[in-house]
Amino acid sequence: MDLATKLRYQGCISTPPLWKSETVSPFKQIELATTAEAVDDSVIFKNHRLGKLVEEFVFHQVKSRPSTSWIDDNVQIQKDKRTVGEIDALFYDDGRPVHLEIAYKFYLYDTIEDYDEPLAYWIGPNRKDSLFYKLGKLHLKQFALLHSELTRPYLEDYKLEVSTIRQMLCFKAQLFLPYQNRSVGVSPLNSDCVAGFYLAFREIALFKGLKFFIPVKLDWLIAPHHDVEWISYASAIEIIEIDIISKRSPLVWVKQNDGVIGKFFVVFW
Repeated sequence: MDLATKLRYQGCISTPPLWKSETVSPFKQIELATTAEAVDDSVIFKNHRLGKLVEEFVFHQVKSRPSTSWIDDNVQIQKDKRTVGEIDALFYDDGRPVHLEIAYKFYLYDTIEDYDEPLAYWIGPNRKDSLFYKLGKLHLKQFALLHSELTRPYLEDYKLEVSTIRQMLCFKAQLFLPYQNRSVGVSPLNSDCVAGFYLAFREIALFKGLKFFIPVKLDWLIAPHHDVEWISYASAIEIIEIDIISKRSPLVWVKQNDGVIGKFFVVFW
């Protein structure tokens, strides 16, 4: 396994759950260690899409627990040869069957729109996603799929009875606060998930004179570190502007003059 994959794995596993209480979702978060154990170099993680790579990482961590007996993962439920949904993972935990759904998100606290639902303020960097929408999808579609008549034959193949299956979540996230208001309260979410801030492209001159690194999307999982090729503000602006014109909000690392490293999103909105 190469160093980048190891760092991605460590970054994923060390990301805390997005909430601890049961006020956000009726489905309990699975309890997993947030300290990544050493992974054997022979282990291969194949996916090159962030969401699927995270699934592989979590699968590996869950499978490594002595209490786990794996059943299957990425179970596609079909109707008339068309996939209607997917169950992320099925396994036994201390002999009890578990249905696990996995999510890893990057959410920014929106200051442009007003929402009736507090959790709707947490949106994706490109304004195409929100925590409130994701939770609705999980509750009404992904978890409901287990109870669909279409799923019954699949469960029978695994000799599972739906009434015995416990449904759980592994929902991790990095939260980013507006640069001009980083005192925003995140409750009922986990404040340990706050990973940085965001600012509009028109404000980035505030960081003129500093050093930058622009990670590829898979490396958004990685905790910022010094051992990268830092570039100047001018070079970073040229790269960032391409994303901004295309209405994409890149994640960047920034190194202060005193060597302190942070990360933030540069948003096009």
